[in-house]
Amino acid sequence: MLPHKYCEAFLAVAETGSFEHAALSLCITASAVTLRVQNLEKVLGNTLILRERPCRVTATGQLLLEHLQHQRLMEQNLLQQLQGKSETSSFYKLNIATNADSLATWLLPTLQSILIEERISLQLSIDDQSKTHELMEAGVVNACISSEPINVKGCTSHALGAIRYVMVATPAFKQQWFAHGIHREALRQAPAVIFGAKDQLHSDFIFRLFGLNMHSYPYHFIPSSTAFVEAIQLGLGYGMVPEMQILKELETGSLIELMPEATTPVHLYWHHWKQQSEPLKKLTDIILQYTQQHFLHD
Repeated sequence: MLPHKYCEAFLAVAETGSFEHAALSLCITASAVTLRVQNLEKVLGNTLILRERPCRVTATGQLLLEHLQHQRLMEQNLLQQLQGKSETSSFYKLNIATNADSLATWLLPTLQSILIEERISLQLSIDDQSKTHELMEAGVVNACISSEPINVKGCTSHALGAIRYVMVATPAFKQQWFAHGIHREALRQAPAVIFGAKDQLHSDFIFRLFGLNMHSYPYHFIPSSTAFVEAIQLGLGYGMVPEMQILKELETGSLIELMPEATTPVHLYWHHWKQQSEPLKKLTDIILQYTQQHFLHD
């Protein structure tokens, strides 16, 4: 068995990034935290924490961190199922992983009523829709929105439908950069707006149709869904945006679709552990009801 107090100290350092902050969260001295982490490293025979600012876990430390986070989540789930909520709060805490676009468009408005009525507090982790699934595999979230259809062992998945992404820009941007049409040489010069390094929608399309990789054209990395759209509206570049996020702009003409052939449906799935707490069941029902009505379905 892993020593509980040692693991508690390690987990606090790994999550806060410092021995001092960990000490505050555990209501003990920093030297006591240091001693407990050192003892755990002796027990396991591995260095777990790199003493930097902020502290970082080693590869071995990452394995232990994921195990302890998963164990904590399972305990929280069990307590919520047995007691209805934790002893210290009237709120149910649910850890959810979501892609940024879902958060920026439909997720919170859809869940607003259930969060208030059922006193659910969300702990959100944000990542690309192709990566949130990994947080389920690591056992650190109760559920996730993902583009990955395959279940993690012990989990259930529901097909939510698809969100349509469109390639857009302002009319002035099109006139400046694509006045003579959208072709390979024009794309080499025109700046793109891309959400982040994990976002493959834009780069995959340009490579597939024009044979240009990301090193062949200028681009902005803007890893915020709202700032991403704002950048396009400001004429900084062109990019792939969820259609539901810019319906008003498309209607008024402040943004226009550049290449209809770039339109891409991204299919999303809701994954959760088979053993759900009652609040998570209710949240799941709300999500399935909304997406059945508002997402694209084959």
